[in-house]
Amino acid sequence: MKLIDTGIKGLFVIEPKIFKDERGYFFEAYNLQKFKENGLDYNFVQDNQSLSSYGVIRGLHYQLNPMAQAKLVRVLQGKVLDVAVDLRKDSPTFGKHFSIELSDENFLQLLIPRGFAHGFSVLSEKAVFSYKCDNFYSKENEGGIIYNSPTLNIDWKIPIDKAKVSDKDKQNPSFENAQMNF
Repeated sequence: MKLIDTGIKGLFVIEPKIFKDERGYFFEAYNLQKFKENGLDYNFVQDNQSLSSYGVIRGLHYQLNPMAQAKLVRVLQGKVLDVAVDLRKDSPTFGKHFSIELSDENFLQLLIPRGFAHGFSVLSEKAVFSYKCDNFYSKENEGGIIYNSPTLNIDWKIPIDKAKVSDKDKQNPSFENAQMNF
């Protein structure tokens, strides 16, 4: 596996080594030993998966302390624009976001540490999205930022008339008004 620095501390793109032949392909999606060899000490305890159609924007979501979560995300089918926003108040990149296309063709993954908001938009007809979490979900510790917060100015690569956002996500506050404790 290859770690690619994003310029934001702790946020890495992971490029797995793909073995392809006439039968198809094989790769290790996760290997605890290789993570530890690269200084990444995570204990993933929950796997989640979603199916979404073109134009769906999920996010921006996070878990507040003490239930904050690191995530290892990837796409099993289709293509998404994946976005992580640094919410760590002492970080030099506080309020900055990183985005990357993840797909079933590029096999890339994004490792998102605790203290980040996360979301994605679906760029293909449909997408199956998978993520590992290092802490359990807690409804009482849910946090969110509205996907179109002007301060963040995220380009989700979806025309506004095609965007599909849940009613719950539409109620999230702007970046400035979001609860953060990182």
